[in-house]
Amino acid sequence: MSEAKKYPAPVTNPETAAFWDAASRGKFMIKRCTACGEAHYFPRAICPFCYSDKTVWEESSGEGTIYTWSLMRKAPTGPYAIGYVTLKEGPSLQTNFVDCDLTTLKIGQKVKVVFKPTDGAPLPFFTPV
Repeated sequence: MSEAKKYPAPVTNPETAAFWDAASRGKFMIKRCTACGEAHYFPRAICPFCYSDKTVWEESSGEGTIYTWSLMRKAPTGPYAIGYVTLKEGPSLQTNFVDCDLTTLKIGQKVKVVFKPTDGAPLPFFTPV
């Protein structure tokens, strides 16, 4: 029987504490700027579009589509896939794909967020729907 993959605990700070607290409850959070209306990820206090500090937390659906991906076949820990996902809410983010046959991933494929446990807050990854 294979041993479950162990993920490193994320490093948190006061600015991202709400994100990791929500992740502990299975919620994937993004930020939205109330000045320009744009959603962004990774959540931060200053909007990367208009530089306003008028940002609020918003729960994401956790659903998106694969924009691009790459399969790393020769890694000491075994094959893994990384890529970019565009969320339904608009932001794109870099992620790892888990719990699937990595050779069947496709650009445009629907995916959803899944959380994997660590010694701290769980980490968000994506898996095909």
